[in-house]
Amino acid sequence: MGTKLIIVESPTKVKSIEKFNLGKDYKITACVGHVRDLPSNTLGVDEKHGFEPQYEIIHEKEKLVSELQSAAKKAETVYLAPDPDREGEAIACHIAKLLEGKAKDIKRIQFNEITKKAVLEALEHPRDLDINLFNAQQARRILDRLVGYKISPLLWKTVKRGISAGRVQSVALRLIVDREKEREAFVPEEYWLFRALLANEAHETFKVDLAKAGGKKAAITCKEEADALEQSLEGHDFVVKNVESKERVRNPHPPFTTSTLQQAANTRHGYSAKRTMGIAQRLYEGIEMKDGSIMALITYMRTDSTRISDEAREAAGKFILSSFGENYLPPEMRNFKVKATAQDAHEAIRPIDSSVTPDSVRDSLSEEQYALYKLIWSRFLASQMASAVYSDTLVTVSCGDTEWQARGQRQIFDGWTRVMDGDKDTLLPEIEKGAVLERRAIEKEQKFTQPPARYSEAALVRSLEELGIGRPSTYATIISTLENRGYVDKKERAFVPTELGRVVCQQLMECFAQLMDVHFTADMETQLDMVAEGKEGWVELLTDFSSQFNPVLEQAASAMKNFKGGMETSLKCPDCGKPLLIRFGKAGAFLACSGYPDCKYSSNFVRDDSGALKVCANDVKVMGTCPECGADLILKRSRTGSRFIACSAYPKCRHAQPYTTHVACPKCGQGELVEKSSKKGRLFYSCSRYPDCDYAMWNEPVNRACPECGSPYLVVRKTRQGTELACPNKECGYTASFSEENV
Repeated sequence: MGTKLIIVESPTKVKSIEKFNLGKDYKITACVGHVRDLPSNTLGVDEKHGFEPQYEIIHEKEKLVSELQSAAKKAETVYLAPDPDREGEAIACHIAKLLEGKAKDIKRIQFNEITKKAVLEALEHPRDLDINLFNAQQARRILDRLVGYKISPLLWKTVKRGISAGRVQSVALRLIVDREKEREAFVPEEYWLFRALLANEAHETFKVDLAKAGGKKAAITCKEEADALEQSLEGHDFVVKNVESKERVRNPHPPFTTSTLQQAANTRHGYSAKRTMGIAQRLYEGIEMKDGSIMALITYMRTDSTRISDEAREAAGKFILSSFGENYLPPEMRNFKVKATAQDAHEAIRPIDSSVTPDSVRDSLSEEQYALYKLIWSRFLASQMASAVYSDTLVTVSCGDTEWQARGQRQIFDGWTRVMDGDKDTLLPEIEKGAVLERRAIEKEQKFTQPPARYSEAALVRSLEELGIGRPSTYATIISTLENRGYVDKKERAFVPTELGRVVCQQLMECFAQLMDVHFTADMETQLDMVAEGKEGWVELLTDFSSQFNPVLEQAASAMKNFKGGMETSLKCPDCGKPLLIRFGKAGAFLACSGYPDCKYSSNFVRDDSGALKVCANDVKVMGTCPECGADLILKRSRTGSRFIACSAYPKCRHAQPYTTHVACPKCGQGELVEKSSKKGRLFYSCSRYPDCDYAMWNEPVNRACPECGSPYLVVRKTRQGTELACPNKECGYTASFSEENV
């Protein structure tokens, strides 16, 4: 048994560090996250005696804690090495408490990257536990317990049993609900766009957009105005008024922080914040390479700082010089401004070794690990490279009393875009000032202003960060909680509040206005930061909060509206004429007659663009004849969203079968790919012979052969430009437009 015990958080990290061969005196073990917490069935906070928390060992960790205590007794020194953040500090402090009287010497170490050098340096420079950091985490935990434990029962009594409220999650829910209300209240306004197709003397064509009419910014609001403007152009030449060219420098973005990584991964790859953090955790802790070695690829992934070490900057510079040449190095080393609100405890997220390119380790990574590592590596390397340089051209053309413009750009030097996407060239033909251009066509298009977009995960994370709600390390949990509680759904990768989410938000807004206030929540985060810095006491923070919260809670207990029997609507029951109610069942919200049990009418419903309730039509799609009883087979949907085919004579006949795509399974060739859905409602397609064949895929397969490579099927794929049919063969690249009709 070694005389020095290192306790880290995860078993994966244990494997990574063991590969470093620190010496026979070292033993490395994992605590697997938190080992102590507040009790699950009681408040666990003594409010009358300084908010003393009543921690207990997590039931599943009792055996592990006993093993840690036994190992600590035999060790000369115990090094606590959980992750270098507030949660990690709390884990370290809880373990230290449990090892009191058993361990001879306890030290805290931390490292921002899992390399032998970083671990050895940490062992050479141990520190004491940071009680201020622990108190900040403890204060947050108790705040969340007070809010959740005391408000949730009110929601059980008035809305639905089993739901809950959260101090930060509820404010995030408010953002989503408020955005939906903005969309529903939005009134579209008509406007018209004009574009002219012109040609120079060499018959090279280009398009110009209408910029001004009558000396003012063009604002055409109806067809009459559009027709009048089009008529006014007759008899007038399009003449080049001005050609202006200038050089533009585009600088790279700083390396990733937690929030910017989550945003980029969501925008580029569709990864949720939770999925992104899970992938990043593996890249940080270590990946087993093809040769059996374990390599950690990135630095710690929970950070709000864009700072990087001098050593990492110099290493990146050497790699850029050897790989791309001196021109790709900036005149001066880049330093990115760190936000005033950043804790700056750790560097930005970056590759541990710039020379480890994504392609060099691709064979050892899963598809998503490769995608995220490439994103992190490219962003960091680009941040240390020379600026991209463009030549921008602005052409102004006059016609009568209107002005039109065309913009072009040409990349002069690619710079940092060598490793990341840059602006594409949009070249204009040779055009001289004073030239008369040939008019080929005038295009006009009626448009309407659009409501504010719903929050995607990337947009929500960005707003949470800008508003100071939560901290980067909590964003993934905030979003996952909203989804798991059934407060939000996703529609085209954007959040839509469910009826349950709407009513919970309404209850909290009416009874806990301050708690739901964005600025109040942001101020609380600032106070927690002050606790972490030792500038404010955690007990004082909780005392001040409770003095405001408890009176409001007492009032809410009697004032909160009761929707347990249903929420009234303006709709009338088609069977008896009584008001319809929105009620909440296990499968979600539905409409039910207020005359129940005398009237048993119920129906699903939707909301239109204005938020008005619409009863769902009971249209059924006949899919054939039941092989068991001869009745019609109809298409239905499961509670989690996947389609299936069932007998219309149910419950007399219980025949049911999966919805098949008629695409042969690519793995076994014997089954067909059928539609399924996960517990969280995400559709996937798996072999009908499961569990004999475990093949599954996310994209919907279409029973049509690829015209280019002969693949027996295509897939439906969603991109930024819309939905398309694509060949699943990565080496092919065939795509085609998609519509329900062409499949």
